[in-house]
Amino acid sequence: MFLRIKWSHQSVPWVCRGDFRAVLSLYCTCTCCFPVLRQSSRQFSTTCGVQAGEKWRKEHGLSRSGTEYGPLTDLPDWSFADGRLAPPMKGQLRRKQEREVLARRIVMLNSEVDRGMEAWSEKQEEAKRMEEHKKSLLLKPKGKLLMKKQSKS
Repeated sequence: MFLRIKWSHQSVPWVCRGDFRAVLSLYCTCTCCFPVLRQSSRQFSTTCGVQAGEKWRKEHGLSRSGTEYGPLTDLPDWSFADGRLAPPMKGQLRRKQEREVLARRIVMLNSEVDRGMEAWSEKQEEAKRMEEHKKSLLLKPKGKLLMKKQSKS
């Protein structure tokens, strides 16, 4: 990729071997640091084109982008004439593996939450037993107080 940044009245060529985001972040850094670049006659859009339609898709229950999941990404692109399925593509295998890893993590975290809830309930029961034990160790009423207590119940 070849990028030309206008610096005052000179045009400085930059050769980029990375992705466009790195160049864009470099450009944004330059425009923030050097007011000369901000005052150039040509404006450079820094909005992200990937987000186009993201809000609408989220409101309608779809994925953020059209390439995350759905029939276009999950189903095979072609099949054999006799009806056999095509071998899965690398992207499909990668997405399947990512989903399996995510499912394993969800199961692991869910079991951790269950163990935590069990430990918490056991701790609550133990505290309740200790409270009852402390009450049982208190002095018992005798004589008139015992008779009065028995007559109320």
